[in-house]
Amino acid sequence: MSRHAIFTIPNMLTGYRFAVAPVLLFFLYPEPSIGVSLVAFFLFLTGALTDLADGYYARKHKIETVLGKLMDPVADKVLVCAALVMLIPMGKIPAWLVFVILARELVITGLRGVAASSGIVVAASGMGKLKSILQYTALCVLIFPLGVLPIPFLHDLGKVILYVSAVMTVWSGVDYFYRFQKIFLGTPH
Repeated sequence: MSRHAIFTIPNMLTGYRFAVAPVLLFFLYPEPSIGVSLVAFFLFLTGALTDLADGYYARKHKIETVLGKLMDPVADKVLVCAALVMLIPMGKIPAWLVFVILARELVITGLRGVAASSGIVVAASGMGKLKSILQYTALCVLIFPLGVLPIPFLHDLGKVILYVSAVMTVWSGVDYFYRFQKIFLGTPH
């Protein structure tokens, strides 16, 4: 693969998510001020938007790369995991919910790695994409500081969306597991 094939706009957008995650950790340190929380919100939102943009851009311009297909879901998980973990000590989400989401993400990412080692790239399903959108939405709402908008129940709304995303996380995980089983064990449809 040539050097230019690696440094495509979609791959750089994916790289942005990797770069934003550790910075987000710093800005989500417990008890941030409203200004710091707004910076964290902006960082997370831009990271989430790059997830929506990179795949679309790569497909539209026919510049999809194997690196991009493998690194895109990992970058998504790193960004989401950073936000989820930091929201626990802030008291915004329970640790058990984060465990359920992270366990699913690790299992599916591992299965994708096994598939990739066999030369198979498993694309995100519609359920997986919906799960990601719900996670991004919930986390944006939970990161956004209270008191900026006149919505006193804003973080309660974020929790509800996160619980719905957790259900979709488990459901899509079962769907992926079924798809992997068909690929590797050749089970009938």
